[in-house]
Amino acid sequence: MRNGWTMWTLAMTLVLTAAAALAVDVTDERERAEASAQVLTEMMRAEDTMIPDALMTRAKAIAVFPNVVKGAFGVGGRFGKGLVTARDERGAWGPAAFAHLTGASVGFQIGASTTDLIMVFIEEDGLESLLTDKVKLGADASVAAGPLGRSAEAGTNLTLDSAIYAYSRSKGLFAGVALDGAVMSMDDDSNHKVYGREVTGRDILIERKVTNTSATAPFLEAVRRFTPSRAK
Repeated sequence: MRNGWTMWTLAMTLVLTAAAALAVDVTDERERAEASAQVLTEMMRAEDTMIPDALMTRAKAIAVFPNVVKGAFGVGGRFGKGLVTARDERGAWGPAAFAHLTGASVGFQIGASTTDLIMVFIEEDGLESLLTDKVKLGADASVAAGPLGRSAEAGTNLTLDSAIYAYSRSKGLFAGVALDGAVMSMDDDSNHKVYGREVTGRDILIERKVTNTSATAPFLEAVRRFTPSRAK
């Protein structure tokens, strides 16, 4: 009996050890989602960075990149990690995908800064470029500084003649953010970790072959909270 009990205990130990080894640590991804949610919440509640309801109503997708790092000594570069979610034909926000923002700029720049960035996609072309491979801002999709004020109305204050509208708040020596030439692409490693299998940006954002997880929940809750009720 003792030998049988010992063997059973050993077997259970091996099973639990294997399960622990297979568990994927998504702490970084969860923290990124929480940071993205905080950026969206704070910027939507501030008069000088608020995204108008009219623009949120037209949004096809929203991407948030907290703490985009930019540093330069003659030649500047940027790098950020964030999340993006897209709407379906009914206007409902779907699962979030993890994304990268990279790029470079040339100029007389000294110092470093971090920038919180929100991008609102209002045309399908920009999102399609991202899902196919990557989107080069200013080339594959036009990008402009977003209009401010919740009460702004489309057709009056908003011409909506750009594919993407950007909102940013900067800390450090650089004010604002220049996005022309920046490249936005899917973070495949994080998407695979969170959703447990190899999925593409299209699988997540358009085909919706995955369901929302606790790792992305904070970001999606924030996006839905600030979407006008008539478009949720």
